[in-house]
Amino acid sequence: MGRYLEAARVIRAAMDAAAAALTDEQALKAAALYPAWRAEDTYDAGERVRYGGALYKCLQPHAAQPDWTPAAAPSLWAKVLTSETGEPLPWEQPESTNPYMQGDKVTHGGKTWVSTVDNNVWEPGVYGWAETDG
Repeated sequence: MGRYLEAARVIRAAMDAAAAALTDEQALKAAALYPAWRAEDTYDAGERVRYGGALYKCLQPHAAQPDWTPAAAPSLWAKVLTSETGEPLPWEQPESTNPYMQGDKVTHGGKTWVSTVDNNVWEPGVYGWAETDG
């Protein structure tokens, strides 16, 4: 039994190392690699967790608390807003910590938009977006 447990730990460590190297878009395709957020855990910057059906990236090291959920603590967590399939998702107002990047696509106002700039926090049609066919 002990050798199987050790083998499982080695495999899990390899999976964690590989998961840390993924881009946000790649990470969404493999979201099951990331643990669910837990209030009793400690997190490092760059770690990703699943919470409320979404994937989040840790922005700064911290010891979690029950009221510091990824959805409620934008200074600690950034929701990954890109699609796992590359398909445009409905636009969400990002925080400055999780902006859209050049090439990201969204739907908004019945149209499909592509970001023309990095670190885009503007609403499509205002600045930094171009209409696209898909």
